Amino acid sequence: MSEFSLIYTHFKHATTRHPSTVLGIGDDCAISHIPPNSQLVSCVDTLVAGRHFVHETDSHAIAYKAVAVNLSDLASMGATPYAILVGLSLPKAMANDGFCKAFAHGLADACTPFGVELIGGDTTGSPVLTISVTALGFVPSNQAITRQGACVGDVVCVSGTVGLASLALHGILDDLNGDGHANRPPDSLPHDLRQAMQYPAPQVALGGRLIGFASSMIDISDGLGQDLGHILRASGVGVVIDLDAIPSHALLDALPHAQKWQHQINGGDDYQLCFTMPSAKLDLFKIQNPDMPIYPIGQIVADKGLVFLHNKKEVDLLVKGWEHF
Repeated sequence: MSEFSLIYTHFKHATTRHPSTVLGIGDDCAISHIPPNSQLVSCVDTLVAGRHFVHETDSHAIAYKAVAVNLSDLASMGATPYAILVGLSLPKAMANDGFCKAFAHGLADACTPFGVELIGGDTTGSPVLTISVTALGFVPSNQAITRQGACVGDVVCVSGTVGLASLALHGILDDLNGDGHANRPPDSLPHDLRQAMQYPAPQVALGGRLIGFASSMIDISDGLGQDLGHILRASGVGVVIDLDAIPSHALLDALPHAQKWQHQINGGDDYQLCFTMPSAKLDLFKIQNPDMPIYPIGQIVADKGLVFLHNKKEVDLLVKGWEHF
């Protein structure tokens, strides 16, 4: 199938048209309106076969996650997603209707709940399957939530379970042949593990509601410890984390403490939100948003660094998140 046939057959009508789009797929560039009193927020993530997912991963799941991780970045700044652009590098054997149809459905399934449109991109041949997604969103002018802004006394919160995706990945990595292929395919994992690893849920609605409440925010992609460390460095503060307060899962709770904490602190790939806010605003947020549970796990302090507590006693944990190189 040619590049243009692939685009028009599988991607041109994969998503619903967004009101902000003037011109979408079919020209050299897309053209978009920016809503009044808004700022454009943009991000890009790249996934490479054998590095970010095993070769046996279903193409629908690959596409879904490639979109979801970008929408999570937008959510971490309080932005409302608008559109994506996709760069798809395909081995020749994958440039077929079967792969592309499932891949396009994965894109659509990730975009549709948030009204996101696929407005453009590029396709090319490559020895290795690589997906690069650029996501665009809008945030009210000067109200984006950044990593800088955490203050001493702020409560540190997360939006949901941390560590489950890492546990899933650990199960796959244990069976890798050393070349990015797995003896145990992802589909053989228990449902909760497979969903956490392949179909993360970007916390878009929560991110938007945290505008005016959160003093800083980041999404958990490279590990809670490492990502929270970005907030600490940007804000010039430290933190005390209660390990027992981190939202968990029965599969994690069945592990020895050291293994459980390794997944929760260093595992990553959760795409939950980690944010800080004054305690008074936390109470107000809970009152105004009873449908959105959030989980306090610690407090910002003046002394720089991360301190971890278990049963109110300090625990020595090495923070080492995902390494991109």
